[in-house]
Parts: sequence; structure tokens; C-alpha cells
Amino acid sequence: MINWIDIVTSALGLTCVFLAGRNSKYNFWVGYLYTAALFLMFWEKNLYASLLLQPISLAINILGHYRWTHPREGEESASNSGELKVSMLSSAGRALTLASVLLIASLWGWTLDTLFPTDPHPYLDSCVTVLILMAQLLSAMKKWDCWIAWLLVNITQIILHISVGNVFMPIVCGLYLINGIWSLISWMRLYKKNI
Repeated sequence: MINWIDIVTSALGLTCVFLAGRNSKYNFWVGYLYTAALFLMFWEKNLYASLLLQPISLAINILGHYRWTHPREGEESASNSGELKVSMLSSAGRALTLASVLLIASLWGWTLDTLFPTDPHPYLDSCVTVLILMAQLLSAMKKWDCWIAWLLVNITQIILHISVGNVFMPIVCGLYLINGIWSLISWMRLYKKNI
């Protein structure tokens, strides 16, 4: 069954991610609306980990909006000193990020399974939730690595949305996957140009 919140969420999400992949700070304005639409959609589908993500997501969106437009000294883009340049995590940073995602997702999945037995997939829901938080945080810091996290998010979200009967979101996540691959390549070029 198709409902209006699926359509609105899909349109806002695609717009937000498209703008982010093109290094546009305007992605944050669309992101605020997207967060509200996701909250409503997850409420309707009883996906509680994803629902609880939205206030945190909003906070990360605000942080990212500020960081992208107020770089610290040495973090400025070569093409615009008022914008944050793309950077990368160190190898140790990547290892810590992966370990954190696995640990937090496991604990959150167990908590959901215990507290919200109506969540149809508590561990998958938790994995997606933690990956989204990590991808958003890396995006807020304008780390190239965020696109690797987004690719993992897109794959797991396709599985999750199909399993709960969402109609448009699996298609949207497929489009996110395509955009994520393009953005991974595009941001690598920006990183090499110090932009």
C-alpha cells in the first residue's frame, strides 16, 4: 500500500542526498524537512530504533550545517575559505569507527528486542540506525569516508524497507546507492584538489 509519507520522504531524501553529493551546503535545509518526514514514517511502521534516531539526526544536521559553513583554521577549502574542505579518516580512525558501529548496534539491537518486541527486525533496525548516525557524523565533518558508510546504509536499508512492506523507500535507497557511488568518486576528486 502506497501512502503519502512514503512519497514525501522519498522526494526529500533524494533531494538532500543529491545536494550533499554535489558538495552543496543547501542539503542541510532539505535535511531538516527530511528528518521530520522520516520521524512520521518510522512511527507509522513501528521501527523504533530508526524513530529514535531522528532527534539525534537533527542535532547532527545542525552541527554539520555549522561545520560546513564555519571551518576552523587549516580546514578551509582551497576554492572558498568560508567552506570546510573534504578530508579523510586515518586507518586507526576507520578501525575505531567500525568497532564502535558493531558494538553499539549489538547493544542497541538487544535493548530493542527486550523493550520493543513489536519491532519486526530489532538487530537489522539497530545496525541501520547506527550506520546512519556514523555516516551523518562523518558527513557533518565532511569526511570522504562518509560515502562508504552511506553505501552500507543503503544496502541494509533496502533489505529493511522491503521486509516491512515499504513501497517507495527500497527504490529510493537504490537511487541513494547510485548517488553514493558517484559521490564517493566525486568527493575523492575534491579531496585531491583540497576543496
